[in-house]
Amino acid sequence: MLELRNVSYLVDDSDAGSQKEIIKDISLTIEDGFVAITGPNGGGKSTLAKLIAGIITPTGGQILFNGEDITNLSVTERAKKGVTYAFQQPVRFKGLTVKDLLTIAAGKNVSFNEVCGFLSEVGLCAKDYIDREVNASLSGGELKRIEIAMAIARKTPLTLFDEPEAGIDLWSFQNLIHVFENIHNKSGGSIIIISHQERILNIADRIIVLANGEIKDSGTKEEVLPKLLAGAAPSPAIPTDSSLGCPTLLNKMQ
Repeated sequence: MLELRNVSYLVDDSDAGSQKEIIKDISLTIEDGFVAITGPNGGGKSTLAKLIAGIITPTGGQILFNGEDITNLSVTERAKKGVTYAFQQPVRFKGLTVKDLLTIAAGKNVSFNEVCGFLSEVGLCAKDYIDREVNASLSGGELKRIEIAMAIARKTPLTLFDEPEAGIDLWSFQNLIHVFENIHNKSGGSIIIISHQERILNIADRIIVLANGEIKDSGTKEEVLPKLLAGAAPSPAIPTDSSLGCPTLLNKMQ
């Protein structure tokens, strides 16, 4: 179980000569399950995910994981506790192969069959990728899928994905959803996904709407999604991804 108690995050605003509050006194409890965090761009979603993962530290409040205060633990320390974070823009690791990354993620030596299983779940053929170096030769979409495969290999109690649909290109969006369901079923823990995509929100057990650094709504998809759809409209700034066949929500919240 993940618990946030009055969590805030302030940054220096040099233009205003003061501090800007990005996350505002958020209290939140996430039980085991599939949780989607959505809301307008710039509303604090990615910042909240980074606070949970330990990439940045709250300027106020506490973060507890399974009853333990992890507020001041590093990313590495939280990973050891069972928190996995998948970056919005995957990192390239020059000199490491795909198999190396999956071995590190699994925390043990993995067989070819295991690697094949991890990669096939994200639509990649093991024989084409197992020995490939994770460098500029891989596309953003390939890197994103490999990072998701690493999350599958880790099988941690809490996995955070920041807009995982970005860069998936021609890969079936339905397969991506199936992957998330499998991760949840196999780990038995929590998955937190930051997304604007309606089809991801539609399979979540719970939807949290974040805007202006505050929780504006929270509840089951039956409770929250109809309200989001009622306030959604097409926007040139956030286009429909035709390759996924899946519209992006633009939330009109004050």
